Amino acid sequence: MNTTLVTRDPEIMSGALCFTGTRVPVQNLFDYLEGSSSLADFLEDFPSVKRDTAVAVLEVARTSLFADAASA
Repeated sequence: MNTTLVTRDPEIMSGALCFTGTRVPVQNLFDYLEGSSSLADFLEDFPSVKRDTAVAVLEVARTSLFADAASA
């Protein structure tokens, strides 16, 4: 995962993977989308995360998922 998008630091949120420059775990984005919330809801609740960054993280996850599926 691109470190300009996400970082992991044991001193921040117990080492959870967070959006770079924030204390917002990436898992929160997936939890929102897995539930009944939209990307807009997530961005409203976590204004420190930029829309472009959230979309880029989703794109990286999608690309990774399809790359893993193609190699299986």
